[in-house]
Amino acid sequence: MIKVIPALDILNGKCVRLTKGSFEEAKVYDEDPVAVAKRFAAAGVKQLHLVDLDGAKAGRVVNYEILRAITEETDLEVEFGGGIKSDQDLAQVFAAGAQKVTIGTLAVKNPKLLLSWLQKYGKDRIILGADVLDGLIRIEGWERETEFKLFDFITNYQWHGIQYILCTDIDKDGMMQGSSLDLYASLLAQFPDLKFIANGGISSIEELRELDKMGCYAAVVGKALYEEKISLEELAQFLSE
Repeated sequence: MIKVIPALDILNGKCVRLTKGSFEEAKVYDEDPVAVAKRFAAAGVKQLHLVDLDGAKAGRVVNYEILRAITEETDLEVEFGGGIKSDQDLAQVFAAGAQKVTIGTLAVKNPKLLLSWLQKYGKDRIILGADVLDGLIRIEGWERETEFKLFDFITNYQWHGIQYILCTDIDKDGMMQGSSLDLYASLLAQFPDLKFIANGGISSIEELRELDKMGCYAAVVGKALYEEKISLEELAQFLSE
């Protein structure tokens, strides 16, 4: 059964959602991210995709205390991303209770450091963030295009033992117009041994079922939950099937 992972993005200490990664289009959904996390946990969710947008902007992790509060006050398994740039950042994030971290920009700019983390902490705690637009990896809050093609980027890290891939279709993110089912089908066919986490545009329970059928490990759902295109009741029912 596919794992459904709600997204909780933090900006200025508040729960927000962006559209295609644009900070200018941030919409505040709740002043209290911890309360939001508790609602997800009450619906039967087991994991949370927590993104420190303040940290992504600052180039260092900012929202340790919100992470710590969520891990202490719920049983959610938190995967954390945003602003992790150093050994100290990573150690503090794990100390604050994160089970896994997602590393994207650093995977392009400092692969040696990422590989050292993979060796130190193990493949079950490091997720490769593969944010893609028009077939190319983008970094630094999706603002900078790289020369890396998605499939080549993943192949390189597969050789080094990466197991989890969070693949975001930037063009779909926050649009609620459906996810890139063809993209994930292609990835799963090319890399059957990797655990893919689909992200971007998921807007219905039917899409989750499709991703489940094709063998996707997990899916991140964001704006569809906050806009109640998928209700927590629907999600709870799906998770109990």
